[in-house]
Amino acid sequence: MGDLEWYSEGLRFECTQCGACCTGAEGYVLVSDEESRAIAARIGMSVEAFRRKYTHMTPAGRSLTEVVTEHGRDCVFLDRESVPGKAVCSLYEDRPMQCRTFPWWPETLRSEKSWARTAKACEGVGRGSVVPIEDIRIDRDAQAAYDARVRRAASR
Repeated sequence: MGDLEWYSEGLRFECTQCGACCTGAEGYVLVSDEESRAIAARIGMSVEAFRRKYTHMTPAGRSLTEVVTEHGRDCVFLDRESVPGKAVCSLYEDRPMQCRTFPWWPETLRSEKSWARTAKACEGVGRGSVVPIEDIRIDRDAQAAYDARVRRAASR
């Protein structure tokens, strides 16, 4: 993308723990073999048992399972009970790349219009301090590389 990104001055974002990025319409949260191992270890299961209980295959690759709730299709690891008024990830330290890099995905940064669409769904967009472009680029590029690896693996 070079130095001409429309967000060259950075963007404001602060997670409010609303859970909007972890629920909604049917979708997927891709989880790699390495991430599966880390999550399985965190919750004290074998990788095979974790995959059977908490994941399913999609055309894009292995994804975490969703649970239908009053809010939509929640990630199976979204915890709405532990902290009143908040939605927290029960495996935050070991959450998948897709979760760690939100909202700095290439598709959300493609244009001001795509960023505005993200802001309609996520109350944290436009809040908090400005995240410098250097930090945004790190997550954006990590997500892009991850997506490319997943596409290559799925096409084999």
